[in-house]
Amino acid sequence: MNLKLLGEVFVTLLVIVDPPGMVPVFLALTGTMDGRARMKAGTQAVLLALGVIVGFAVAGQTLLDYLHVELPALQGAGGLLLILVALQLLTGKADEPSDQGGTTNVALVPIGTPLLAGPGAIVATMLFVQRAESADEYLVIGIGILLVMLAVWLVLRFSGVIVKLLRPAGIEVLTRIAGLLLAAIAVQLIADAIDAFVQLYINAP
Repeated sequence: MNLKLLGEVFVTLLVIVDPPGMVPVFLALTGTMDGRARMKAGTQAVLLALGVIVGFAVAGQTLLDYLHVELPALQGAGGLLLILVALQLLTGKADEPSDQGGTTNVALVPIGTPLLAGPGAIVATMLFVQRAESADEYLVIGIGILLVMLAVWLVLRFSGVIVKLLRPAGIEVLTRIAGLLLAAIAVQLIADAIDAFVQLYINAP
């Protein structure tokens, strides 16, 4: 097994996904849920993120080429989705209790994607796959992705301890802070997408 490639994939994706940085946003979006619902939301988010990343690793470039979509467009779309969520957190609408459908929606969007399986993780995985030269290297990349998702799941799984420490008032403050941080991330994603589009068309033949 190529341990160097495994370490490279694991560290790169772990830094991009940033499990500790996910905790405030995850708690802000699931703070009103009970422990079981929060655990289920975390599991659903991780499974979706795993499916999205693996899907793009296998057929991402083919799909984007077929749809005539550039990677910066994917990045910009992720930024717009995050802005909508950030506004909900900042205005307090995300604090309203949600039913099972709401729980599922929160787990899938924005936690599963574009927060966990965002443009950065997707692009990094696609680049690793393009560099792979053998079946063993494809297997190593797959193992690296699984290890990262396992680390994310463990962080989200034990975030309930933080909820007990913060109490409702702390969760409310954390929600507003998370909304502000999420808005900043969204604006940065959109800015990077615009810059990438400009560079793409300037360098176009």
